[in-house]
This record gives sequence, C-alpha cells and structure tokens, in this order.
Amino acid sequence: MIQQQTLLTRQVVVILLLLALISSLISAASLANTNIPFPKDFRFGAATAAYQIEGAYKEDGRGLSIWDTWSHIPGKIYNNQTGDIADDHYHKVKEDIALMKSLGVKNYRMSISWPRILPTGLLKHGINQKGIDYYNMEINELVRNGINVAVTLYHWDLPQYLQDTYGGWLNSKETVQAFRDFSDICFAHFGDRVKDWITFNEPFITSVLGHGCNDWAPGLGCGSSPAGNSSNMPYMAAHSQLLAHAHAVKVYRDKYQQDQQGRIGITLNSNFYYPLTNTKEDYEACERALLFGFGWFADPVFFGDYPQVMKDFVEGNRLPLFTEQEKRLLKGSVDFIGLNHYTSNYIGNRKSPLPPVNQRTFNDDQRTEGSSYKNGVPIGPKAESDWLFVYPPGIRSMLNWIQKRYNPQMIYVTENGVDAPGESSMPISQALNDTFRVNYLHDYLTEVSNAVMQDGVNVKAYFVWSMMDNFEWTNGYSCRFGVVFVDYNSPNLTRYVKNSAKWYSELVKPYN
Repeated sequence: MIQQQTLLTRQVVVILLLLALISSLISAASLANTNIPFPKDFRFGAATAAYQIEGAYKEDGRGLSIWDTWSHIPGKIYNNQTGDIADDHYHKVKEDIALMKSLGVKNYRMSISWPRILPTGLLKHGINQKGIDYYNMEINELVRNGINVAVTLYHWDLPQYLQDTYGGWLNSKETVQAFRDFSDICFAHFGDRVKDWITFNEPFITSVLGHGCNDWAPGLGCGSSPAGNSSNMPYMAAHSQLLAHAHAVKVYRDKYQQDQQGRIGITLNSNFYYPLTNTKEDYEACERALLFGFGWFADPVFFGDYPQVMKDFVEGNRLPLFTEQEKRLLKGSVDFIGLNHYTSNYIGNRKSPLPPVNQRTFNDDQRTEGSSYKNGVPIGPKAESDWLFVYPPGIRSMLNWIQKRYNPQMIYVTENGVDAPGESSMPISQALNDTFRVNYLHDYLTEVSNAVMQDGVNVKAYFVWSMMDNFEWTNGYSCRFGVVFVDYNSPNLTRYVKNSAKWYSELVKPYN
C-alpha cells in the first residue's frame, strides 16, 4: 500500500512537472521570436519625456510650463489628471535607471525640462542651479550604468512665462532667442556626455494641435485674436520652431561639436498613407499628406525651404517666408533625422468645397480626406487609442519614403510603440502579459529590419515608446504605452516589468 502511494505520488509529481513544462513552453511560444536581423552596430533603446514622467513640478526652483497650466484647466485632460507627480521619476531616477540596466537598455532618449533649467525660459532671469545639478546627476548615473544618452531639448514644455509675455512660438524673435540660449546652456553643461541631441520633438503637433483649435497646450487658434487664428497660427508656430532649431544647431556646430563629437538632429512624426481608391488623385493626395506633415519640417532642414506643394496650396500669404540667410541656416541643419511612427491611414483627395481662404485650417489646405477604414474594414487591429491601428508595413514604407526623398546620413526611429487595448482596466497580473504589444513590436521591428537589411535604408537606431507608462498628454493615465507597468494606485508608484520588456530585453542582447 505504501509502495502504491509512493508510486502514485511520483506519478503526480511527474505529471505536475510535465504540466509546468508545457505551460512554460506555451507561455514562451505565445511571445514572438526575437531573431530579427540588424547590423551589429545597430542601437536599441527606450524613450521618455520629462513632463510625462518626472513630476516634482514645483520643486527645486522649477518654473511652470504650458502643460502645467493646461493640465490644471478643468476638462482639458482625462479625469482632470495632471503631470504634477506623473511617475515621480524625479525622485525615483536611480531606481528607474537600475531597472533599465537590468533589462539591457543601452540607449535612453530623455528630455530636459526647459523650465527646470530656466524657470521663466529666459537666461537674463538666471539659471536654476538645482535643475543643472539634477540633470548632471541623472546623466552621470546613466553613463555610470553603461547607458548612452540621447537628449531632446524641446518635448512640448515651453515655459509659461514665454507664452504669457511674448506669445510663445507665435513670436519668432524672443522665443527663438530664448531657445537658442537654453540650448547653449544644455550643450555647455551636459554635452561632454550626451552624444545625440534632438532639438524638437514633433513640431507638427505643437503647431497644429497647440495652435489650430485642438485641445492641446497652449490651446490657441480658436477664433480671431491680434496674433491670428487657426488659419495662420499653425504656420507661424512651425516657422518659429524651425528657426529655433536652425539657430540651436548653429550654436552646437560652432561652439561644441568639434570637441564633444556629438550629433544633432530633429524628430518628426508621421503616419504613412495609402490611397483610399486606386486613382491618380488619391495617390497624389497621399504624397501631399506626407509633404504637408513630414515634409513641412524636413524639407527646410534638408533643402532650406518649404515643399513647393505647400507654397501652392496654402493661399492668402499665410505661409511665412524664409529670408535667403534663413534658408542657408536651415539647409543641412541635421546630422540625423528622427522619426516617430505608430500607425498608417488611408487618404483620398478632398471632394467637398473649401471654405474662404481666411477661414481655412491646416487640414483644409491639404485638400485630403483621411480614414482608418476602407470599405468599412479597418487598416489593422485597433489599439487602445482611437487614432492607432496596427499596420506594420507602414513603417517600412515611411522609412523608404524618407530615404528616397532626403537621402539622410542617418535615420533614428525615435518613437514606436502601442497602448494595448483595455490594459488600464486590467488587473496588474493580466496587464503584464501584454502579448498585443509584444506582437506589435515584433512585427514593426521586422519591417524596420526589412528596410535596413533588404532596402538599404540608413536606419541606425530604434527607441521603443515608452520605457514606462506615463502621463499621455490629453489622455492622462487612461492609456499605457510602457513596456514597464506603473501602478498609479500604489503610494510608491511601483514598477512592474511587462512581458514586452522581457521580450525586448532578449531582442537587444546580441547588440549590447
């Protein structure tokens, strides 16, 4: 009897071990493979932005930004959430860097909060030494842990004082000079360790959403004002950002680049566009949408001026002109071009009549009509965000389009990622099993690999968005893009590693 019980126990143990093995194999099989070929010197990393993760919005001398102000206006952000605390990265920075190191993240794209360095945005009002000390500490900690640093100088957090006093990006002279001074300070204090500088993140968003009557800081463009309206403000804001970029690049190249041996560029966002119908008009509309979006900023920094199609279609003298000196300053003002890409859309030629010239918006000027659906069928699976549909071939098409038009020395994919459907409402244990995100990253990275290895596109780096869940602008904390889960219900904002982080960690191992 005892022998029978012993035998039965052994059988149960064997069965349990087999079940555990099968479960492990199923779990492993459920994650996409990591055998995606890239050149040996390809750089993989993760990205964040200061306002989205730092918090500490009033600490240690930091001034207010336009996003501090905007997020405190009732009804502007989901559930009236703010970035006041965000992920509390300001206080948990060493913990977060240790987590990056444990996951094998060797390249980190961060941004520097302008009002943390210059509380009013202006050099004449003094530098906040505590801000300098904080970023020195963070950058030193990253370097000490073997992590290369890429810094974005402007990730949307314009000092509120500049907005109130000068009109922000609607005023080229003062705001451009202020950004030039801010950039100079950053190059001087951090450039010995920072080898990649990004002047602006997605100036398209700042221009169109912030100055075109969409609910985005600083919330301008609605109705008429002495400065303008949604018909001309986006073009004014874009013009100022381009000039600020050019002046910052000149400062870097003239004063710092030779000694510091770094690179400087700009990050632009774009979907890729496919024709709604197989007509010449819709194919032309797709190209026009790319030029009105990506080309609006890329043409000036590569060629020195706006795309001709914008000059032709933006009527009524609403598109500002560059002087010949400004064209020379802009032309060639990038060592690399950054691409933020998440999704693709269908585009058709506009059929509805246009409003009068002085009432036209940026979208009117393009003469296009866009949709994520064709004949009622979505272009791909929908993510949590209403605008994000999964279509991996789009990133390969986008990279090839950039290579063909601009032939850049280097392209960095500075953001790519997805918010998994329903993740914010799941129990943590379920949210960590983010197969949707793993598959997205696998499929998009496969297309990036194809662009590099098969098409010869000069992509040199890829940064997943985002290192951790964070404040997603008007969506607050309602959607999660991180490969690391942040528990906003815990007092310590506890971090948990998702399966996507584990998968990404395996992917990057051969390149570390």
